[in-house]
Amino acid sequence: MKRVIFTIAMAAIVCGCSKKREAVVAESLPIEIARPVIQEVTLTREYPGYLDADATVAIVGRVNGTLEGSYYTAGQRVKKGDILFIIEPTLYKDAVRQAEAALQTAKANLQYAESNYERMKVAIVRNAVSQIELLQSQTDVETGKAAVSNAEAQLNTAKTNLGYCYIRAPHDGLMSLSTLSTGSYIAGAGEPVKLATLYKDDIMYSYFDITDNEWLQRQKRGKVEQDDYITFNLGGDNYFSRKAKMDYLSPNVELSTGTLKVRAELKNDDGLLKAGSYISVILPYKKVPEGILIKDASIGTDQLGKFIYVVNNSDITEYRHIETGDVVDDSMRLVTDGLGKDERYVTKGLMKVRNGMKVTPIMEK
Repeated sequence: MKRVIFTIAMAAIVCGCSKKREAVVAESLPIEIARPVIQEVTLTREYPGYLDADATVAIVGRVNGTLEGSYYTAGQRVKKGDILFIIEPTLYKDAVRQAEAALQTAKANLQYAESNYERMKVAIVRNAVSQIELLQSQTDVETGKAAVSNAEAQLNTAKTNLGYCYIRAPHDGLMSLSTLSTGSYIAGAGEPVKLATLYKDDIMYSYFDITDNEWLQRQKRGKVEQDDYITFNLGGDNYFSRKAKMDYLSPNVELSTGTLKVRAELKNDDGLLKAGSYISVILPYKKVPEGILIKDASIGTDQLGKFIYVVNNSDITEYRHIETGDVVDDSMRLVTDGLGKDERYVTKGLMKVRNGMKVTPIMEK
């Protein structure tokens, strides 16, 4: 009887030990881990902004007349010097011809006055004419010169007005819709009449505001290498990114907002950028020579803040609270405190991991 009891007891002990080994095996969960990436990191801040063209030119009519036609396609690119509109030029051509004729008459009168004056100077020596007649002929010369000058000015004005009839593009750029239809009468002599808008967009400017405190903090941290270059994103999820060079900082702080106006210049050779687009500006403010980067997806959040699971040399997990910074390259997060350069951390399956758990680490490739 005692022998039977002993046998049963031994079986129970062996069974218990077997369950403990199974428990240990069950706790040793295969889990993917990685080591932090150590690299130089440029810290940035994001600001809302907008784009504007290098020049936005109002194309106007400056003479009176009927709009004979527009010679461009709205929304398309034009070249400097291209004819955009023609305002009825007939009357202004006539005015040029009249001014040319008046100039020729004035020059002929001046030539006669000068010849007469030369004769008077010879005649005065022989007392053939009086001093008064000599002075009168000299006055006629001066009057003739003034008449020529006035005729030249009138001709220039007539030519200028005729030139206003042929409205040309002052820059390369994109043209808006015309505000007036062909056949409309334009009274532009008194006050210019707007016909369309030209956007000179080979160079664009991005404008955004930064608070005075942020700017001072940025300056105290020291200049970042090439910190006059910024990145801006157009569209959601960083759909379109491009570099720009900061070229203007307002000399004063706007009292109502406490901000400084900043402008950055960028090229738009492909014409993809449009004036008035809202953008997201990424401004660098500091470089971290040896930044500790981990996968952003490996970071959990609880009431204490951000945390990760670190795997020690005994392959035991450790809950670790960390301080984080910017996201780098869309998927990596800068760790500013709480993780060493050579430590291993869990990259996936955070819901399965507990503090103090024995795991089988699998290093990610």
